[in-house]
Amino acid sequence: MHICSEMCDGREKVMRFIDRLEKRFGRFAVQNISLYLLICYAFGYAIGMVNSDFLRYLWLDPTKVLQGQVWRVFTWILVPPERFDLLTLIMLYFYYSIGTTLERTWGTFRYNLFLFTGMLFTVIGSFLAMAYLMLTLGADLDTIGAVFELYSIGAAFNTFYVNMSIFLAFAMTFPESSVLLFFIIPIKMKVMGIVYGALLAYQFFASGAVGRIIIVASLLNVLIFFLLSHNMTHLRPKQIKRRMEYKRDTQPHGITRHKCAICGRTELDGDLSFRFCSKCNGNYEYCQDHLFTHEHVR
Repeated sequence: MHICSEMCDGREKVMRFIDRLEKRFGRFAVQNISLYLLICYAFGYAIGMVNSDFLRYLWLDPTKVLQGQVWRVFTWILVPPERFDLLTLIMLYFYYSIGTTLERTWGTFRYNLFLFTGMLFTVIGSFLAMAYLMLTLGADLDTIGAVFELYSIGAAFNTFYVNMSIFLAFAMTFPESSVLLFFIIPIKMKVMGIVYGALLAYQFFASGAVGRIIIVASLLNVLIFFLLSHNMTHLRPKQIKRRMEYKRDTQPHGITRHKCAICGRTELDGDLSFRFCSKCNGNYEYCQDHLFTHEHVR
């Protein structure tokens, strides 16, 4: 009981810290960030079609970063996880769809924080992999750089696990929702999440130390989300459903009490929180996504 109490206290402290971050930096959150991820992928595929060898200059290779090629810390986001074909196009649309849903459910800032944290952990993981090889091989930076180049280790730090983190987070947030496997077979997200989790566990134990570092670093944000998930949304999905059904059954048709002054959404558009802004002149009400990002009315 004492351990559980300490864990709960730790969660509450972290969530209060995230709340403070949102109040201070929420206005800088990138709305519809899933679309920008798709644009990055599109650039990567275009580069690969024109000159696939050029993608090597975008890989997350920490040995090259320490030698001055700092752009690699950012450009690895452009490296696509697989070849472009019809199935890839469908999967990218799927990831965009569930990413957009997560942004609406968690709020723009928290979804941004989830993605950027995962990307940061990936960068840190690449340097840990480099440090591990240097210690185990007893080699200098140039030698480890040659190893990264020979075995294309930098290519392993790509957007595959970014997409995987979005999928796993969605499966944890909406475990009872269903998707059509092969456009025919309905299957619940919790089942898909378990299957993907088992595949990741197999990859983890079948990989070497560097491979394990890549997997853990890339998906560490999902683990953090899992530990804090009870506070990532205001209500659980089942509670959200019950609240929406209650509102639909008890509220007169077409009449709403809350409306965002920016996007026009009301409480009928889902589980949204609305607040009045004390800095605006007049009674202007905003939804959770625009409370800290709107321009104040003077």
